[in-house]
Amino acid sequence: MRDGVPRELMKAKKTGFSTRAIHVGNEPDPSTGAVAPPIFATSTYAQEELGKTKGYDYSRAGNPTRTRLEQNLASLEGGVAARVFSSGMAAVSALASLMKTGEHIVASNNLYGGVPRLFNQVLANLGLEFAYVDSADPRNVAKAIRENTRFVYLETPTNPLMALTDIAAVSDIAHKHGCQVVVDNTFMSPYFQQPLKFGADMVLHSTTKFLNGHSDGIGGVLICSTEEQAEKLAFVQKAVGAILSPFECWLVLRGVKTLAIRMRQHDQSGRVIADFLSGHRKVKRVFYPGLKSHPQYDLACRQMLGFGALITFETGSLANAKKLLRRVRVCTLGESLGGVETLISHPASMTHAAIGAQGRKVIGLSDGMVRISVGIEDVEDLIADLDQALAGI
Repeated sequence: MRDGVPRELMKAKKTGFSTRAIHVGNEPDPSTGAVAPPIFATSTYAQEELGKTKGYDYSRAGNPTRTRLEQNLASLEGGVAARVFSSGMAAVSALASLMKTGEHIVASNNLYGGVPRLFNQVLANLGLEFAYVDSADPRNVAKAIRENTRFVYLETPTNPLMALTDIAAVSDIAHKHGCQVVVDNTFMSPYFQQPLKFGADMVLHSTTKFLNGHSDGIGGVLICSTEEQAEKLAFVQKAVGAILSPFECWLVLRGVKTLAIRMRQHDQSGRVIADFLSGHRKVKRVFYPGLKSHPQYDLACRQMLGFGALITFETGSLANAKKLLRRVRVCTLGESLGGVETLISHPASMTHAAIGAQGRKVIGLSDGMVRISVGIEDVEDLIADLDQALAGI
């Protein structure tokens, strides 16, 4: 294997998650012994003679730092290979590059707003077709599948309403119709959920979020269950060129080393804050799969190993949401999620502005909803901050 990454470690099912996160793709540099592998900041590679290389010829097609990251992420999700891209949306675009004009995607109707924007305003113009359904009920997926359906595209839990889809049930339905299932696993990370184990065909992440974990890099990845998928996506990387830079790859490799311990803290604090919000008189409703009041709590317990850091709650009005967001001090108002710092946002005007008022109404996203990505600060400080902010609405 290139870079001396041991396949036996990647394939060892008994090797623990944290061990693989730290070691797969991160072995000491064979030429120097450097424990932190170097960043291969090169665009091209010297060839020994015409047509004879050491595995790389041009960094758009392949780079040692990128190879290390792809091996690492494939190991964590239990895939045969991974392909990284310059953003999460570039990864979604790469998936669409596998389709032909006239082919069809069935998608959850409650997705990150940038995905339907890409589907409806860009890819539909190229002749691809889309249907959006409430995938929380697998029967809706079954009804929407057509003869030309190529993929079923899911987010579970969804952004920002935290609705779940039964991956195993939908995968069974899709496979009976000859479709592949792609799951955006960004919210849970492979530490808490591994969709391939439930029958999904590919897994997508915005590496910008929990995989990186430090809010200092943008990227995306598709993890494959077959070599055929991996080969096709490698061609897309080379042909289209939306690849992740060596430096960004290195940032994710560094971030993933602490993924397990970060996710445990995110989850622990997330549960505490969800309980706090649920009992607060100024909060109308809380969306968090770790609450027993969540309609899919049992599915969450079966499908996920934790409940994560994302919580959405209803303040009752846009005015209330604005007041709260002005008053927070420890929580940072900003787009994105999954960093060590707690981020708070207003989905209707930020992540889901692109789907319009009617689109938000269809999925039940109100102007009074606020989403928190719980960081790893002291949870007492986060609760105090939310409490004082809620007191002002």
